[in-house]
Amino acid sequence: MKSCLIIAGEKSGEEHAMTFLPSLKEGASDIHFYGVGGSQMKESGVELLYELKDFSTWGVTEAIRKVPFYYKAYRHLIDEVKKRETKVAILIDFQTFNLKLAMKLEKLGVKVLYYVAPQAWVWKEWRTKYLQQSVDTLFCILPFEKKWFMDRGVSKAITIEHPLLKKTKPLLKDFTRRCVDFKNEEFNLLLLPGSRRFEIEFMLPEFIKAVRNLKEKYNFNLTIVKASSVDNELFSRFEDEFDKIYRDDQLDEALKEADFSFATSGTVNLSLALYGVPSVISYDLNLLNTFIAENIVKYKGFVSIPNLILGHDVYPELLGDAFGHYNLERKAKELFENKERYEFVINELKKVKELTEGEDIEISQYLIDKLKQAYPEG
Repeated sequence: MKSCLIIAGEKSGEEHAMTFLPSLKEGASDIHFYGVGGSQMKESGVELLYELKDFSTWGVTEAIRKVPFYYKAYRHLIDEVKKRETKVAILIDFQTFNLKLAMKLEKLGVKVLYYVAPQAWVWKEWRTKYLQQSVDTLFCILPFEKKWFMDRGVSKAITIEHPLLKKTKPLLKDFTRRCVDFKNEEFNLLLLPGSRRFEIEFMLPEFIKAVRNLKEKYNFNLTIVKASSVDNELFSRFEDEFDKIYRDDQLDEALKEADFSFATSGTVNLSLALYGVPSVISYDLNLLNTFIAENIVKYKGFVSIPNLILGHDVYPELLGDAFGHYNLERKAKELFENKERYEFVINELKKVKELTEGEDIEISQYLIDKLKQAYPEG
């Protein structure tokens, strides 16, 4: 049987996969897809050897605890590739595991299509030489990445439309961002505290403290997107604070109605930018991860995708010790009280869509062509 391995080790990876998987399966109907993913991939017909809920992790400390699991999964996947005589693999983000897997797959003669380039520009620049050796195509989703990788010898890099833009573009077609006078008008303030339990535990209480203090001066409706992946008990003690609560599948509706946001760092930051929502981006780190970030990872640049794309701090970033209700309030007031700053942010965010459109490549067709090359008719 003709087969293709596909690895989406995190929820964001599955979301990326779903932007091309339905068209890919339709155009390559004779290919059996198997690997790692979540419920959406399973419903689309991918045979899951590992469920996303067991595979995903966050931070160095949690990853260290799961090393035995990952090593066992790595060996199992390699055995399946050999048994099924698989000739193509689509590896999506999840860089530490997928890069090691790519190096082994290349030695087995498997064509590796690496979707969402590893963030080697953050740390471990030496990974670029292994990418050149093992990857047939490296798909970059940030505008500066292709040049960065090619300057370091990765000749097979191409820039594609960011998967989130591909998903969001139809919803943006008739949408216009309204301008707000925060000092004199009622507005909507949206909280996006994250989708992991520890994010809600650490981020949400500080968000709430900040908005309570801001309520003394500004007139706003408070809304929140509540992640279905997290126990309701983490939200229930604050439910009376909110004028409206959105489910996570209502994120786009929430973003359209929001005028400002406090948000946890993550992929959702790009969604905020595409919808033109001024925001403060935050993240609280535990002590060990903070130590590693400051002493082992030498990257000192931006963490939010919009700032990375634009090359400057359109979104204030409050990370580690800088995170807290006082700084959240301070950064919000800087925007609320400064009309010029507000207009600058709105105009800068309009540039994000254009910068994430990538080259003129239809990703599904590109992948179909690669599969046909690997499995020629007859």
